[in-house]
Amino acid sequence: MFLPISDAPNPPGRPLVTWALIAVNVAVYLFAAVVLGGPVDPSSPAAQELLRDLGRGAVAPGLTHYDLFVFEYGFKPAHASILTLFSSMFLHGGFFHLAGNMLFLWIFGDNVEHRLGRGGYLLSYLGTGAAATLFFAAMSPGSEVPLVGASGAISGVMGFYFLLFPRNVVNVFVLLFVFAQVIRIPARVVLGGYIILSNILPALAEGSAGPSGVAYGAHIGGFFAGLGAAFLVDRRERESRPREYRDARPARPIQEREEAFRELVAAGKMAEAARAFFGPHDHALDREAPREVLVLGRWLSETGDARAALSAFRRVLAAHPTGLMAADAHLGAGLVQLKNMQRPTSAYQHFLDVIDLEPRSEAAEIARQGIQFIEGDARGR
Repeated sequence: MFLPISDAPNPPGRPLVTWALIAVNVAVYLFAAVVLGGPVDPSSPAAQELLRDLGRGAVAPGLTHYDLFVFEYGFKPAHASILTLFSSMFLHGGFFHLAGNMLFLWIFGDNVEHRLGRGGYLLSYLGTGAAATLFFAAMSPGSEVPLVGASGAISGVMGFYFLLFPRNVVNVFVLLFVFAQVIRIPARVVLGGYIILSNILPALAEGSAGPSGVAYGAHIGGFFAGLGAAFLVDRRERESRPREYRDARPARPIQEREEAFRELVAAGKMAEAARAFFGPHDHALDREAPREVLVLGRWLSETGDARAALSAFRRVLAAHPTGLMAADAHLGAGLVQLKNMQRPTSAYQHFLDVIDLEPRSEAAEIARQGIQFIEGDARGR
């Protein structure tokens, strides 16, 4: 048995939306299971409709009002509706189905919520959950069996996590015969195993929903919807062009722009340099004058313009992904997120990249201090 139980590092603050989603899922399950848990007359019209649509004959021992509730509000591809597209995300087939989903949401939700903000996180959760359900419907058109569970939306959260927190680790409880221990596994290994070994391969062998009733199609659709949305969020952050530095004047030839930009940075005219850098839509200066862009990024972070600074550092990274230049850009991106944006878990990713790229550099020593601060702050919470 391999059971994820926690991740590290974790962000500061309280993941209120994640807690609220867990509370709503638990409340709906308790209402449905306790209040609606009594047996139903198999000869009632509602029971007969359920049995007819599922093709199970006229009698089904043990049928409950909960089964009817799930059948009505679960998402059936053959009778799709906007209501069931979202209501199905808050229904579960049983206690262990609920418990497993809420554990994964508890582990991976807080970092994604902190990174996206509460409103963006909630919209992303519902959006990727809807995408997961529609992907399942495309793989199982005409199905009368209701799809229920938060796993599609939670798979979307995991897709976000996979892209945005590649250097995090997951604590996994391993039980193999007499061996029982908690081990730390890179997050991407855990999430890669989840999507490939636990979903894609079984889906190829068994179909969108296998004999076990696991909705592989929903998990796959949700994960890749989250991955795609995370790519767009990440790209938007990198391509950010602060309004105050936009320059509507026609762009000059790159050689002239490069010379002018270098001169402005050397003369300390950083506001003008920022307009020269962020004004054009191309990335020529990222490639041709990366050292000056790093100087600009540090100035922007010192003046409190964190998002512009982060954009500058990340644009250098996109143009120069390896070497000392990349290490300095990773360090700048990490420091601005740690000090200016209060995003320690995002900073953590960059600090580890600094150490990997230039382990004996001054930048690596600063990165190690940043990691120690993040880990110490996490222990203190």
